[in-house]
Amino acid sequence: MKLTVSQKISELFTQYQLKSKNKESLLAMVDSVELSERVYNSNAIENSTLTLPETEKILLQLEASRHISLREVFEAKNLAQVYEYVKMTAPQQPLTTEMILLLHKMLITNIRDDIAGRFRQEGEMVQVGNHIGLPPAFIDLRIREALARFSSENLSIIQRIASLHVEFESIHPFIDGNGRIGRVLNNYLLTREGYPPIIVRNKEKNAYYSALSSYDDSHNTKPMVRIFELAALESLHKRLAYLDGAEIIPLSEYASRVQRSFHTLLNAARRQTIPAFREKGVWKIGKML
Repeated sequence: MKLTVSQKISELFTQYQLKSKNKESLLAMVDSVELSERVYNSNAIENSTLTLPETEKILLQLEASRHISLREVFEAKNLAQVYEYVKMTAPQQPLTTEMILLLHKMLITNIRDDIAGRFRQEGEMVQVGNHIGLPPAFIDLRIREALARFSSENLSIIQRIASLHVEFESIHPFIDGNGRIGRVLNNYLLTREGYPPIIVRNKEKNAYYSALSSYDDSHNTKPMVRIFELAALESLHKRLAYLDGAEIIPLSEYASRVQRSFHTLLNAARRQTIPAFREKGVWKIGKML
């Protein structure tokens, strides 16, 4: 019988848990190398002009080949710091309103110190496209309700983080940093449950914004669930390839080796019906001996 996507994620997660034992250093290495991709993609969704190589250089304290604004430098460095903090803190501390405010302060410090670490206040309304954020007076209560709902719903972890994410972005509690913090919260909650982090990629930006609009228009969470399910599958496939000691090769090379159409395999990779994953935007796959 064919597994549902949710069942497939659960099955891969079980394998991931079993194979992770005594391989924490390998997983830490994979996570460290992937950090710049998470930072780059999240900032790019918010229209940062930084490329992935520029993001890598900033995080490595190397000199970039062009002038980069101080804001974009801090956006990269701060977000990387937030992700590192989440990796250390999430396993021990539940996600609370106070934690969200702390993460926001870390993200926005040296960018907009006047709004860092606080929700929007009276008179601070925001518009995102055709959507107007919740009036400030209701923000704190709605965030607390959303967190309580996340903890009590009898749904898969992916369904729950998708529901929380679209609700959080609809509330739009901050003047700046809502999208980046919202995507950080996804990984905070996944980390708490033992899952590896996911990446919402800039290349899927249109689908991501469409999923947010689907919630604003009709409270439909299914498009966001689909985006997060694919991201979770890709993250698990990547780490399982490393845990298995596979040879990591480009999907194009794999297609040549097995004499299959690259475009057919690429479509399967995008649907996550094969265990392919991206590194620095290049589709790859683990090849066993």
